[in-house]
Amino acid sequence: MADNASASLFTKLIVDDEEKMTEYYCAVHGLNVVARVGGDAGGMGEPFREVILGTGEAMDGGQTLVMFNFLDRPKPRDQQVILGFVTDDLDALKARIVANGGKPLGDIFEQTDHGVRVLFAEDPEGALTENVQMLAH
Repeated sequence: MADNASASLFTKLIVDDEEKMTEYYCAVHGLNVVARVGGDAGGMGEPFREVILGTGEAMDGGQTLVMFNFLDRPKPRDQQVILGFVTDDLDALKARIVANGGKPLGDIFEQTDHGVRVLFAEDPEGALTENVQMLAH
């Protein structure tokens, strides 16, 4: 990448119900809806709907998480991505996961050699998330 180039990142999670999953990720991780898009997917030629989530109120070039629904495909059946989230309070995040229909996969564990506490969980549709809290040094 050139010295003056910059990149923004986005992740698209293929889901069965973009509205339900939008509610989940907004409630659990404090994201906001910044845009809604729908159409025929251009080059892919398949109808879709997506909800773009971010930490701000608008598309500002920052990182976004997109709930992407192919309307004519069956529900995704395999993991297509592992979403990673960093939090200051993993215990509170675990409570929000459960309260919003997610499922912790085991207990919170520490990896002191990496300086983190970790909780793997599934969202209501079964997508895997890795949730990390940095340990104080």
